[in-house]
Amino acid sequence: MPKSRIRKKADYTPPPARQTANIKLTNRGWVAPVMLAMFLIGLAWIVVFYVTDGSLPVDALDNWNIVVGFGFIAAGFGVSTQWK
Repeated sequence: MPKSRIRKKADYTPPPARQTANIKLTNRGWVAPVMLAMFLIGLAWIVVFYVTDGSLPVDALDNWNIVVGFGFIAAGFGVSTQWK
């Protein structure tokens, strides 16, 4: 039986060097303080409304003061989506 030819293997060639992708991380240091401030303003708005029997923070809004307080809290949650 004839002997088969032996293939010569190619020398090892390392894979091409990957270029590192430049990841631009923006500074989001403002998110946490603004988020907490919105939460606290909303909470304080609602507490002041209940403690003063509806005469403060804005007397003309009557029960809409609760909606304003929850609006601040909702805005805090909206800002929290920017946190990375």
